[in-house]
Parts: sequence; C-alpha cells; structure tokens
Amino acid sequence: MHALSRSPLSVQPRPVPYDILPRIHDPRDLDGLTDAQLEQLAAEIRERLCSIVSDRAAHFASNLGVVELAIALHKVFDFKTDRLIWDTGHQIYPHKLLTGRFPQFETLRERGGLMGYPNPEESDYDLFVTGHAGSSVSTSLGLKAGDDLVHKGEDRKSVAVIGDGALPSGVVFEAFNNAAGLQKDLLVILNDNEMGICPRVGGLASYLDSARTAPYYDGLKKDVAWLLNKIPVVGEQSTKLLSQGKDALKHFLHGGMLFEELGFRYIGPVDGHDLKTLTAALERVKHVRGPVLLHVLTEKGHGFAPAASDPVTFHTPAPFQRDDSGQEVAEIRTSSTKAYTNYAADAIHAALSRDDRVAVMTAAMCQGNKLEKVRADFPDRFFDTGICEGHAVAFAGGMAKAGARPIVDIYSTFLQRSFDHIFQEVALQNLPVTFMLDRAGLCGPDGATHHGVFDNSYMRVFPNMTVMAPGDAGEIKAMLDFSLQHDGPCSLRYPKTAAVTVDRHAPPIEHGKAEVYENGPDGLLIGCGIMFPVAVAAAEKLREEGLDVTVVNPRFIKPIDMETLGPLMDEAPFVITAEENVVTGGFGSALLEAANARGVRTDHVRIVALPDEFIEHGPRDEILADFGLDADGLRNTALSLADRGVTAA
Repeated sequence: MHALSRSPLSVQPRPVPYDILPRIHDPRDLDGLTDAQLEQLAAEIRERLCSIVSDRAAHFASNLGVVELAIALHKVFDFKTDRLIWDTGHQIYPHKLLTGRFPQFETLRERGGLMGYPNPEESDYDLFVTGHAGSSVSTSLGLKAGDDLVHKGEDRKSVAVIGDGALPSGVVFEAFNNAAGLQKDLLVILNDNEMGICPRVGGLASYLDSARTAPYYDGLKKDVAWLLNKIPVVGEQSTKLLSQGKDALKHFLHGGMLFEELGFRYIGPVDGHDLKTLTAALERVKHVRGPVLLHVLTEKGHGFAPAASDPVTFHTPAPFQRDDSGQEVAEIRTSSTKAYTNYAADAIHAALSRDDRVAVMTAAMCQGNKLEKVRADFPDRFFDTGICEGHAVAFAGGMAKAGARPIVDIYSTFLQRSFDHIFQEVALQNLPVTFMLDRAGLCGPDGATHHGVFDNSYMRVFPNMTVMAPGDAGEIKAMLDFSLQHDGPCSLRYPKTAAVTVDRHAPPIEHGKAEVYENGPDGLLIGCGIMFPVAVAAAEKLREEGLDVTVVNPRFIKPIDMETLGPLMDEAPFVITAEENVVTGGFGSALLEAANARGVRTDHVRIVALPDEFIEHGPRDEILADFGLDADGLRNTALSLADRGVTAA
C-alpha cells in the first residue's frame, strides 16, 4: 500500500477550457500539430501548471521553464524505445502531461495519486525515480551501454536533461570523463536557467554566465585548433600577442570550450523557449555520433511573471490564487506556525553571533534551511557549496582540523550522498563537525526520494559519532550548543513539520543522558525525537484507560543511556520504542543491542517504526497513523501489550 505502486486513480480533473492538451494521450499525438498548435499546447500546459498550485504546494517555477523543451524532446525522439532522464525529477510535470497523464494530473502529489517525480510504476516513459541531482549523465550512459549490449542494431538514443544547478555535482564529471572515453552516442542537454533552487554559485556558474553570451557554436575543438594553428608565430613578443589572440578567438567562437576539452561536442547556446529553433537543434543533434552537449537557455518560471521574477519563492510555493489578469498573485496563504527548521536556523544564527569560530555550510539549500539571515549577517562564515554534499562534508572536515567549528546543515536524505566522507574525513579523524539533519522523517508529498527516514540508522554506525534527536523544538538550540562544545562529531535531526514544545522544566543536555519525563508502573514509552511529544500524548490517553506509564525522551541515539533505561526496562511490564525512522538499524535496534550487551531482558519490547520499504507520498500525519506512530497508535499498542484489548480511539 505504501510502496511505490501503480495506484488506481479515480479523481477526475476540474473542468477547464483546454483544447489540445486533453487530446495528447501519447507523445506521438504531437505529430501533425502545426507550429501554432504546438505553441497553444505550451500555453495550455502552463495553464495546467498554474491551476495545480492553487490548492497544494508543488514544484512550479522549474516546470514552467521546461515546457517547450519537453514538447520538443517528445516531438523529435520516440521515448518508447529511446531513453530520457530528467535531472532533477521535480521538473517532470510537462513530461507527465505529454505522456498520457493529463486525466490524473489533479491527483499530483496527493496520496494514491501521481508522484511529483518520475515513477516507473506510473508510466513506461519514466525510467528512474529521480529525486536528487547529478546522476542523470551516469544513468543515461549506462542505459546506452546496456542498450548496445541487449538491443543490438536498434540504435536507441539516450538523452539526459541536467540543470546548471546540478552540473557542479562531482558525479557529473565522473560520467563526462567515462562518456568521453567510451565514445558512446549520448546527448546531454544542459538546461541553463541560471538557478538551482537558489541562484547558482561557484566557478562553473561564472563560466556558464560567459557561455550564455557567446555566439551560437556547432563544431569540434579540433576545428578551432586547425584555424588557430594557421596563425604564424614569430618571436617571443609575437608569440605572447598571438597567444592572447588565440584565447580571444576561442572565446569569440564559442563558450563551450570546457565541454569540448572534456571530449563532448558542444552545440549552442539555443533559446529554450523558441519551439521551432529548439526542435531544429534537436533534429540536428539526434544522429551525431559520440557524446554531445546541447546548451539550452531557459528561464525558470517562464510564462508566469511572479515566478519568473522570483523563482526562489516560486520553486515550491504555498497554494495561491491568480488575479483576473492571470499574471499576478492575488493571495498567498501561509501558516503562522513556526517550523522546526526555523528553530534550527535561529539556533545557528545565535551560535555564529556568539563564537567567531562557528561557520555553516549548506548544499544549495539556503532557503530550504531558512539560512537567509545567516547568509546576510555572516557572509564570511556562510558557505553554499552547491549541490555537492560530499564536498561540503570533506570541506567541513578541513575547517574543523584548522580549529573552526563547522555546522553542516543538509537535508537527511541528501546527506546520504556524503556517507563515505562522513566516515573518512570526519568520524575517522574524530573532528568536531556538527551535522544538522533537516527534513528528518517523512516529507509528505515529496515522497520516497525525500523522506529522511534512514539517518538514525546510517549515522549511528560510525565510531566517534554522537547522534541526537531533539524531543521538541526547545531542545534544538540546547543540542546545537552542546555539539559545538563537544570534542568530536555530532548530529541532530529534526522534521519538516510545525514545531511542538512539551511544557516542562527540561534538564540540561548531558552527553548520552536521557530525560525521564514522567514515571508510571504500568509500562514504558520511549519516544525518540519528534515521537517524544507523541508519547506524552499517548500517555495521557492511557491514563483514561487506567494505565499509568513512564515516558522517556532518550535524546541520544548514540550513546544510549542504559544506566537510566536499563532499570526502567527491567521493571516495566512492557516497553514501546517509537521513532520516525525505518525499523532497520534505528533507535529501537540500537536499544536492543545495548540491552543485550548489558543482559537486560528484551522479550517485552515492541519497536514501533516505519517499515523496511520505500514509503509513498502523502500527508505526513496520515502515514504516521497508518504505521501506529501517532498518539492513538501508541495507545493501542500499549493496550494490546498490556493485554487490555484495543478500544476505539
């Protein structure tokens, strides 16, 4: 039910005045459409995108920017046999509309409906579930190599669409290097909109800024070299002048020298919103042999003025309505509830204000991590590494070795990409790097690619690592402050949801020390992290059933406070651990390991956690309830273990 599945979709779209889009059941329905009809189709797709965000948060500006590109790709190639990978997959909406999913589009990012990313279970036109950046060139090259082995003689094409924000990812250049060596027929489309989620950063950003203004180029490096080498060289001064002239001529001829040097034939730049020009360019490169990079210039948010002028805000905007003109936002509904991410950002700002050694780095997620004020107030200690999580962690290791106190603020699911660097450059060196894992737990409509449900498991495997989970919003600052004073690496996790505070006099954070919130003889509830307030609420419900239980906020996943928990476990009739993490290797598993090592009985322990499967998208609260990770679920589990039966909630 909760794994990625081809769910039956019964919801019908709202009646809207579309003409061409409802008739596109398959990309081949584009054949025969006139240029004017294709332009109308682009407008209808944009209208559908605008309407879908009127009642839900969804990726918006990035999809507006690739409408013409999606149409041109499906018009030129046949992706029933050819291969197409979108990097990153949040720009998949026009592709979904062109591949027969218009009738189900109303269900986008709703539970049981279309996923907001590619999903092979939805359509054969989706090949990978791509939720993060940088892997498209590798998988596209692998698809081409596999097709050459398995489908000999079919000459299947392989296309990767990668954004300029994803381009700096190290794996991209690993793939470029391999592709140039293999000389496979691979088309990489660089979708250059001058943005990631936030404005792009780094040396490649500057290079692409220059390339955008260069004249159109369609050729090979050797063609330029042949022309330049015809210039005679006489004398040292002449050599210097002519060398400068060659450099200038190279820049004049084209801005894609980097890609040519990497072994790709560079073509472009091409206007990504001019359907005729774009289609013609794709037709030209379709049969070019060897690796080719087509540089396409697009505008994030194109066609909707507010999104084009503020693509950061409109990357995934809150639901909004348009005014009568259709080009202005009449109202944006926002929640006034402070999120855990805001508490984390405030704690980081306070830490930088207090200690000049503290710095923070993020991987192209300044806005997502709510670090705009930190960036503005401490520009010399704020580092945006781009979508390069492995580099960010190794970079932090170097800073820590030099005596700084770096904070790596990255989403839980994205930090997985830097697993080896956490091991090699931080934990192995026992360096004081603090990892703040945003979006730990379920991420609602973003689904399996973004659910941060593995970090309890993957962070605790490293020696020297201290792993924490704040029990409520108030503990985030306390744990960050503790971490910045601790002589070794630490991590703390917090979810993507409205913040909750448990009203109490909380004891100070001590290394490896749990908090006993309340004592009761009838059972033990251990709520890890965000499950602590849930366990408190469940205990209140159990009192109504005549059960008085102990509630513990463990605070630490590693080390586990067995001095406190061991005696409580021995005395309790039953023990329930709850965590918003997969059951495999999580807090519950860690507790069983620690109990086993100390000879504490565990036959009465029940682990309540997410299952060992990929969880589909849907409202966070609903998914938690399905797996017994809400107050009623913990109450019912406790009643069952107490042999009292399960009563209605």
